[in-house]
Amino acid sequence: MSHTVQIKTEIRDLVALRQACQRLSLNAPVLETVRLFSTEVKGHAIGLPNWRYPVVCDLPSGEIHFDNYEGRWGDAKEMNRLVQMYGVTKAVLEARTKGYTTTEQSLPDGSIKLTIQVGGQY
Repeated sequence: MSHTVQIKTEIRDLVALRQACQRLSLNAPVLETVRLFSTEVKGHAIGLPNWRYPVVCDLPSGEIHFDNYEGRWGDAKEMNRLVQMYGVTKAVLEARTKGYTTTEQSLPDGSIKLTIQVGGQY
């Protein structure tokens, strides 16, 4: 039986965030206070390719703070890749915790098909 799920991603798990960064060949997140143009935020900062300011993840709230000046200071697709990889990684970690097996398939449109095997059926 197959189920399609839509997930709203909040970044709250440091282990999954670190693994997502590693999978994307990004430096590990660093807990610090970061100045984003006109404001300061504290959280786990991640430098994305060709972004002026890091993306800052506030794990307690799940919020992501960033300033890419409507794409002029960083391409949104880089942050979308991070959020996508975090979501996949978090789902895989949760599935493995419950003893389920997972398989991933990268699709031509950039999405990732994640299959979680529960009780011997897909």
